[in-house]
Amino acid sequence: MDITLLGHACVRLDKNGSRLVIDPGAFSATDALDDATAVLVTHDHVDHVVPDELRAALVGRAELEVWAPEAVVGAVVGDDDAVASRVHTVSPGDHLDVAGFAVDVVGDKHAVIHPDVPQIANVGYLVDGVVLHPGDAFTVPDAAVEVLLVPVAAPWLKTAEAIDYVRAVGARRAVPIHDAILADAGRTLVDGLLGERGPGIGDTQYTRVQPGETISAG
Repeated sequence: MDITLLGHACVRLDKNGSRLVIDPGAFSATDALDDATAVLVTHDHVDHVVPDELRAALVGRAELEVWAPEAVVGAVVGDDDAVASRVHTVSPGDHLDVAGFAVDVVGDKHAVIHPDVPQIANVGYLVDGVVLHPGDAFTVPDAAVEVLLVPVAAPWLKTAEAIDYVRAVGARRAVPIHDAILADAGRTLVDGLLGERGPGIGDTQYTRVQPGETISAG
């Protein structure tokens, strides 16, 4: 499996001619949906999905399918019944075959932004038992993980929480995502704390991957 970061929380997974895209939001590369076979969305915040853009992609490509929580499904389908059959609702605990990828749906709620801000639905996706994309949450799956896509900057997140999350998952490799709000100096600081200048993340290797860069796993 090839893993390509496409900006902020968006990643593309390529395997055996299938292309799976996760969370193509407003901060993602503009071509994030190009040639996608399928799309997974973790929750309905705009940095993870732009419903109008995803609907337009569905209209333009009859083979494209989407899996997402109920709120996202409603926003993407809108009044266009023609795409409804290709936009599927997921629930925690689901085990899916998505374009040849085995996907386990984990977690159920967005991390707390503030006690006065209602929590929304958020699911994570463990793909082929290899790559975990948690969305905006700290979900620890009941399975080994090779690559954890770890959020490192958000209104709901402290760096200490990211460190503890990496420790809890215990993946072979942690790759930072969800960092569009950071300047270069902030990325350097976060990378240091999660890497060799920090308190330690066990045996997990922390690897910064640049937008558009591809790594292999599985």
